[in-house]
Amino acid sequence: MTRVDGIVARIVELIEGGLLKPGERLLSVRAGAQEYGVSKNTMAEAYDRLVALGHLEARPGSGYYAAGVRRPSVERHAPHVAEAVDLVSLLREQLVQSYAVRVGDGRPPPSWMERLEIGGRSRARMPVRAIEGEHGYGNPRGYLPLRERIALALAERSIKASPDQILLTHGANHALDLVARRMLEPGDTVLVDSPGYYPLFGKLTLAKVEIVGVRRLPDGPDLDDLSAKAAALKPKIFFTQSLAHNPTGGSITPAVAHRLLQCAARDGFHIVEDDPFADILPATAPRLAALDQLDRVIYVGTFSKTLSASVRVGYVACRDPLIGMLCDLKMLTVVSTSDYLERIVYGVIASGQYLRYLRRLKGRIASATEAALASLEGLGIRPFAPPAGGLYLWGLLPEDTDEMDLTRRAAAAGIFLAPGAVFAAGRAARAPAMRINVAYAADPRFVAFMKDYLAARPGRAAPGPQPGPQGDGER
Repeated sequence: MTRVDGIVARIVELIEGGLLKPGERLLSVRAGAQEYGVSKNTMAEAYDRLVALGHLEARPGSGYYAAGVRRPSVERHAPHVAEAVDLVSLLREQLVQSYAVRVGDGRPPPSWMERLEIGGRSRARMPVRAIEGEHGYGNPRGYLPLRERIALALAERSIKASPDQILLTHGANHALDLVARRMLEPGDTVLVDSPGYYPLFGKLTLAKVEIVGVRRLPDGPDLDDLSAKAAALKPKIFFTQSLAHNPTGGSITPAVAHRLLQCAARDGFHIVEDDPFADILPATAPRLAALDQLDRVIYVGTFSKTLSASVRVGYVACRDPLIGMLCDLKMLTVVSTSDYLERIVYGVIASGQYLRYLRRLKGRIASATEAALASLEGLGIRPFAPPAGGLYLWGLLPEDTDEMDLTRRAAAAGIFLAPGAVFAAGRAARAPAMRINVAYAADPRFVAFMKDYLAARPGRAAPGPQPGPQGDGER
C-alpha cells in the first residue's frame, strides 16, 4: 500500500464510521501533510482521489469537506438473474481473489506467456496492414485478414468455411451468448455436458431456458442418455466441447461423434461445438464441425485460452443465413468488436510468432500433464479420462470427501480449488471430484495440503475405483 492509499483508506474509514460528518471540513493540504507525515503533493493527491471517489467535496478557496456517504441502493435481482450470478461464483473467485496456488484456475499460468510479445517490439515485425487502422469500428464481421487466416485454420481441420461464414467476437463466451440470444426463447429446452462449462449454465439461466444435463463419459457424451432426453424433451440445441473437454479433459471418439450427429438429425436439434484449445490440438482430431460441415453444427473458437486471457478475440463459424443474423445481433448489442485488437492478433499470427509460441505451449502442457499425473497418483486421486492435450484433468476424490469443506480449507491455505459441484448441470448424485489445472497439480504446497487433508478426513477410506461424473435427468 502506498502512502496515498493509506491516507485514502484512513479518511474513508473515518467518513463511513461517522467520525467525519457530512459537510465537516478536513485539514488543509498543508496541515494534512504535517498530520500524516507526507509531502503536500502526496496529501493533495490523496484528497483528489477522495473527491474522485465521491467521499470528499472540493470547494475552491475554502478547502475539502466530507461528502454524504453515498451507499448504492440494493435492489433484489429477479430470481433467474440471481441464479445466473450464483452459477458464475467460481469465475468471480478466479478473477478477483488472489491465491498462491491456483489448481482450480481455468487459464494457463502467466509465466507460460512470458515470451509472447503483444504490442511493443512485436509491432515492428508485424505486416503494415496489421497495425494501420482508421480508428473506426471496422467491418462488423471482424477484421477480414484475420477471418481469412481463421478460414485457413478451419480448412486444416477439414472444416470448409469462407471468411464470410466467420464472425469475430469478444472471445468464445461472447460467441455462445450471441447464439443463445438468437436461437433460444424463454422456456426452450437445451442439452449441455454434465459436468460441463459452468459459465454457459449462467448464460442459459439468464436466457430463461430449461437446462438438461447429459452425462459426460471419458469418450464423449453418454449417447444413451442423450438419445433418451432428446427424444423425450425435443431440445433446440446441444452445447458441447468435443475435445480437451472442460472440465474432464477427455475428448470425443470418432464413433461417438458419428452417432451424436445421427441423433441430432433424427431429433432435429443443433449442436454448438466449443473448441477453445483447437490451436494446440491435432488438426485431424474428430471434430463434429468437420464431420457435419456446418450443417447442424455451429463452431466456436477463441484465442483467449492459448494466446492470453486478456486477448478477448474469438469467433463463431456457421452456415448462411444464420451467420448474418448473428452479425446483426452483434451490431445491435455491442456495435462491433475491437478492430485494433483483431489487427494485433493477425499480426502475431502472420509474423510467425504465434506458431513458435504454440510449439512451446504444447511442450509445457505435455510436461505439466506428466508431472500432474504422477502427483495425483501419489495422492490416490484418479483422473476420470485420459488427458487429451488441454489444461484440465477431472480428479476423482474418495467417496466420503466433502468437496465444499475441502475447497474452504484449501482457500484458507492460499490454494484455489474448483469443486465438482460447480460443473454439474443439475442436482443428481455424483462422485466427488474437482477440476485440476495441470500447470499447478505438482506444486509442493498443493501436494502437501492434499496429503494432510485426505489423511485427516473422517473414515480415511483407501482410494479405490470411483464412478464417473453423473449428469441429471432433471429440468
